[in-house]
Amino acid sequence: MHRIIGRRALLAAPVAAAPALAQDVFPSRPITIVNAYGAGGQTDIATRLTAERLGAAIGQRVVVENRVGGATSIASTYVAQARPDGYTLLAGTSSLAINPTLQPRLTPRDPRAELAPVGMVYRGAFVFHVYPGLPVRTLAEFIAYAKANPGKLNYGGVVGTVVHLATEMLCQRAGIEMTAVPNRGGVEGLLDLQAGRIHCNFQSPVEAMPSLQDGKTRALAISSRQRLPNLPDIPTVAETLPGFEAVLWMALFAPSGTPDPVIDKVGSALATVTADPDYQARMAQIGLAAETGSAADVRTLLAEDTVNWRKVITEAGIRTD
Repeated sequence: MHRIIGRRALLAAPVAAAPALAQDVFPSRPITIVNAYGAGGQTDIATRLTAERLGAAIGQRVVVENRVGGATSIASTYVAQARPDGYTLLAGTSSLAINPTLQPRLTPRDPRAELAPVGMVYRGAFVFHVYPGLPVRTLAEFIAYAKANPGKLNYGGVVGTVVHLATEMLCQRAGIEMTAVPNRGGVEGLLDLQAGRIHCNFQSPVEAMPSLQDGKTRALAISSRQRLPNLPDIPTVAETLPGFEAVLWMALFAPSGTPDPVIDKVGSALATVTADPDYQARMAQIGLAAETGSAADVRTLLAEDTVNWRKVITEAGIRTD
């Protein structure tokens, strides 16, 4: 016998609860890395290479967005004010350690409080090279020559960059006096050096190498504590001035308040990328040393660099206004 259920009974019957919608598992959509530097430059190339590899490691597309200007503050402020969900990251560089002292009106005023470190990407050393007409072939000879000619040597660089501050630190450590000739960096600084309008310059290996090979400039030292594998015959500044180091670094940052599990997931994927030999080789081709480092490592580096550059800026009396 079939049991017939009336319409009223059907309407009164309880409806089974629908399963709760599962929360999105991070990352469920593309991640954006905001880069403060122009397209095509060394930092931009490194950021795009990192984004491509990070996307493969984390299982989601990672895109790069360039927000140039404000001495990198436009990009860093944008990320600091973004939703803290891990989908907006900053390709933060040494400028985060420089700007709070050099340009305190820029935001974020305290990157250590407004941005959350995720992990290291690279460190980049500079070649200290000179106009070949100078009668010097070593850094020690250069320092002696500068001491014998106080204030007569010029150096170039964009005001407030690591290149500029590295030269100021060299002057302070060596006890020499030189005159700064500001430029827009890169090609302009190289042309000034080749023409003898300036006498020395710190420059990225990629920018300096063609000039060194053609004999248009002469390399004296490397700004990192270790010699560069692709330039093993060039000594470090630290071999003459112990403890000297001036490098441009990059790390990924998220907005402050981003959940720890999200930061850990991105940081883990980033560590996989930076430890990959092929990635390291690609970075070396553009003069950068890939570096694997945790969020804690980045936090320590940022704190130490902030103190170090504050000392250089204050002692040199550098102002941007």
